[in-house]
Amino acid sequence: MDIKVQAMGDYQTNCYIVTIDDKNIIIDPGVDALRWIKNNVKNPIAVLNTHGHFDHVWSNQIVKETYNIKLYTPIDDEFMLEKDPYGMGMPPSTPDVLIQPDQEIEIEGIKIKFHHFPGHTPGCSAIQIGSHLFTGDFIFKGTIGRFDFPNSNATLMRRSLDKILKWTEDFHIYPGHGDKTTLKSEISTLKQWQSYIQG
Repeated sequence: MDIKVQAMGDYQTNCYIVTIDDKNIIIDPGVDALRWIKNNVKNPIAVLNTHGHFDHVWSNQIVKETYNIKLYTPIDDEFMLEKDPYGMGMPPSTPDVLIQPDQEIEIEGIKIKFHHFPGHTPGCSAIQIGSHLFTGDFIFKGTIGRFDFPNSNATLMRRSLDKILKWTEDFHIYPGHGDKTTLKSEISTLKQWQSYIQG
């Protein structure tokens, strides 16, 4: 597996290209992502969203139309893609496949699971491909995503932390902003946030 990353736009949102067996999967194409994507893919097969915030989905439609590939989005965040709820001038996009919470799919022989971790957004998900976890704005290196935005929910974030802290397997974590880390490295931080939200 080869993983390329480029931070996009004012919010430096990570766009990922995951290549397996010469097939490219694009995760979270943010602001003006197409030019970078064009320079780094040969055989794109899908666009995946971790969640619906504008800085992660800005280039959804142009990327999927350029390559005639399907867009996969968590069902609970679909409304954000079509209605631009933050008024940022985001181009609307239409998912081809709406992903149910904790759904596992297969795209051209590649197994992908969307682990549902709501709190930052209703549909916020971490996308697992092998031992790699693309966490969007759920887990960052040294912290977690905000849960005080419109459509965020502190109670759901606490439940999501409860859920992932029960995991025993380690994962390489590729967040929506900043540097990569591992789940094992973030356990202490996640426990601190869990206690803070419960408190």
